[in-house]
Amino acid sequence: MEEVDKILIHALRQSGTGVAEDIQSVKQFTSELIVEAVVRCVRVINPALGGGLSPSLPPGMSARFRVGMGLAQACQDLGYKGEIGYQTFLYSNEPEIRALLMFLVEKLPRESAEASDQPAGQSNTLHRTLFITYRSRKAARLQKRIQEQLSSAPGTPSPGSGGAGSGGAGSDLAQLLLSFQGAGPGDLLPKGTHFTHTQKFTFTQVSPTHSTHPKSPILVSGPQTLVEASAKRLVGLAAQWEKHRDPLIQEHRRLKELCTNQDVESSRQLSEIKDLHEKIRETAEKAKKKESVYKQLISELENLPKDVSRSAYTLRILEIVGNIKKQKEEITKILSDTKELQKEINNLTGKLDRTFAVTDELVFKDAKKDESVRKSYKYLAALHENCSQLIQTIEDTGTILREIRDLEEQIETESGNKTVANLERILADYKAVREENSALGSKVREG
Repeated sequence: MEEVDKILIHALRQSGTGVAEDIQSVKQFTSELIVEAVVRCVRVINPALGGGLSPSLPPGMSARFRVGMGLAQACQDLGYKGEIGYQTFLYSNEPEIRALLMFLVEKLPRESAEASDQPAGQSNTLHRTLFITYRSRKAARLQKRIQEQLSSAPGTPSPGSGGAGSGGAGSDLAQLLLSFQGAGPGDLLPKGTHFTHTQKFTFTQVSPTHSTHPKSPILVSGPQTLVEASAKRLVGLAAQWEKHRDPLIQEHRRLKELCTNQDVESSRQLSEIKDLHEKIRETAEKAKKKESVYKQLISELENLPKDVSRSAYTLRILEIVGNIKKQKEEITKILSDTKELQKEINNLTGKLDRTFAVTDELVFKDAKKDESVRKSYKYLAALHENCSQLIQTIEDTGTILREIRDLEEQIETESGNKTVANLERILADYKAVREENSALGSKVREG
């Protein structure tokens, strides 16, 4: 594949790719160089499609993935049928890159050819140079190999032995054809490419060169026919392979998509299974706790005295319920009486305020004319103020009494908690600690 790589590198340089002089094979291409070469070719083939593509890789990995996916999509839009993705550019291998570059080089625009297989046109320098270079190199190699075969042949064959000589030469030339095609059927190119045109043109040019060989003109014409037939057969096989290859690729993509969908569904089901396991674990823990409570209740039930009558407990419970019901009725009655009393107080207070307002107005009018009425007005105002203070005092007294009852209840509660005893004990301990500290201080001073 060295000759093919050299031709590809030459074509890429012609398209504007900066391939260094020391790079002689596709195997030496880095990811940056691959991206640049593909972008340059896409821009030449379809400027609208390649205008938004960057010829250099960004430093960030996420941005690199996006660039790789964009290049893969652009190549697919151009008609590339092979497997391609961001990994083709970031984690490339030699066969994939060679196939992709050959596809892009074949897609580069060229002028229409005439009836012959040789490219025509004066302005298409890239393809003309590619064609001439490939033809001259292959023709030189083929001529050299044929000359070696003829020089090693045992004399000029007789007419009776011409068939055998042709058969031996055909076998040697079959091997020569394999080397000419690029080392195997896997490297065959589709019909109609630059390389097949070049091969066919080379085959047609070999015969005139050696038809005048002084040793064996029959030996040369026989291999020429065999070479042409083999070339046609290989081209036909390549066309058949392409015909079978497309549906296989489509089926592969369909199965790959199906596998992806199955992976997503499997992940979802696995997540659901994990959730179910978690719920089962929580339910098992709750069941264990309830089982423990159940055993504890059973144990308490067994420890209860057996001679106690159930009816006695029932009667006791009924008595307690009856007492609670009576207390509730009494509380309800007290609340009702309190509401009625509060309502009556509010009515009396309102009536008192209205009466005082009317009296104050009448007395105030007469107070301007009569001195005794003026004194009565002062007494009335003082009486009203004293009554208000008395009412406020009574309300404050009730509030204080309620607070006293609350404090007494709190005292009883704290007494049940032994708060006083604990405080006394703490004070005693505190005094003991102070005494010990004093004694230690005295010893230190004496020492």
